[in-house]
Amino acid sequence: MYDVVVIGAGPCGSAAAQVCAENGLKTLLIEEHAAIGYPVQCAGLISTNAFAECNVSKKSVIREICGARMISGTGCELLFDAGVTKAYVVDRGRLDFEMAENAVRAGADIQIKSSVYDIDGRDLLVKGVNGQERIPFKLIIAADGPRSLLSRIYGMKRSPVYLSGIQADIPLQMDGRYVELHPYASPDFFGWVIPSESGTARIGICGTGDVNQHFNKFMKNFSSQCMNLVTGTVPLGVMPKTYDNRTFFVGDAAGFAKPTSGGGIYTGVRSARHAAGVAVECCKQEKFDDKALSEYEKLWQEDFGRELSIGLKLFRMRQHISDKQIHSLCQVLNEPEMIETIVRYGDMDRPGELVKRLMMKPAMLKAFGLVFCSELRSFVK
Repeated sequence: MYDVVVIGAGPCGSAAAQVCAENGLKTLLIEEHAAIGYPVQCAGLISTNAFAECNVSKKSVIREICGARMISGTGCELLFDAGVTKAYVVDRGRLDFEMAENAVRAGADIQIKSSVYDIDGRDLLVKGVNGQERIPFKLIIAADGPRSLLSRIYGMKRSPVYLSGIQADIPLQMDGRYVELHPYASPDFFGWVIPSESGTARIGICGTGDVNQHFNKFMKNFSSQCMNLVTGTVPLGVMPKTYDNRTFFVGDAAGFAKPTSGGGIYTGVRSARHAAGVAVECCKQEKFDDKALSEYEKLWQEDFGRELSIGLKLFRMRQHISDKQIHSLCQVLNEPEMIETIVRYGDMDRPGELVKRLMMKPAMLKAFGLVFCSELRSFVK
């Protein structure tokens, strides 16, 4: 019997497996694909804080990013340059592989090309390279992505919003220090252009509807050539309960993607470490009821729960902001004082402080109106 079975060998699953194994738990990491890290379904832009959470070398780093350009699509452009590295463009396949390697070195067992298809009592039912198996467990950490099978087996409520994303690798020369944000590219989210290896870039969008149509239109501004195309799903909004039946839900399986960017590594890996820590205590005390597991929800709520709530509020508001308002916002932000505030307080993973400071600016009231700004300002207090 395994103390902990972790389902999914992405960054969240591997981080959880490593912590469990390091603390002496008999741990199994299960991955449905034949190769760790593939297929890649991520833009590969990771904040320096998120990268540090992964606890890996810089072998996967392709670019170091120090700022961003915001392009309104109606003639206004902004440049935010922190002057220091704020994010990395990474090879996600390589990063994921290194994290899984770390889990195995810590003592976790790993089983690839194997899928969980059901649960029977305290046995996971698995099929794959070893045929059909029954794997007994004490606890499960579900890092099985936005369409988590475990949550469906348990009949749990899921995230309220799902974004669809499309990204292509294209030939493009651009300044490798900056990413580009294009809010006009998607009416309820945004598009991006991320410098990749020399002479190439990753271009993509996310949205709730007509994503393929918006993507094709966006692509026409850059290139007709595509060297690689990926699609993915991003859950927004945390599921109402993130534990049940001896199972912790982490990362995208719990809906921990950031609603402001769609990124999920920072919150996901932190949630995985919280889940693993509680799993260690549960196994020490031989307590596996909901009361024991509920400590996990308390920990992640105290850590980043408020930031996710603020982010979802911002996402809801984004859906009602017109291109004209985006243009006004771009003009308002294109002032030295505003740019200095953004550079100083901007944080890809924890936007609350920056939002609060921006909403105190009279120029923001003029651009969006008293009701809009007051509502958001009160929310982030």
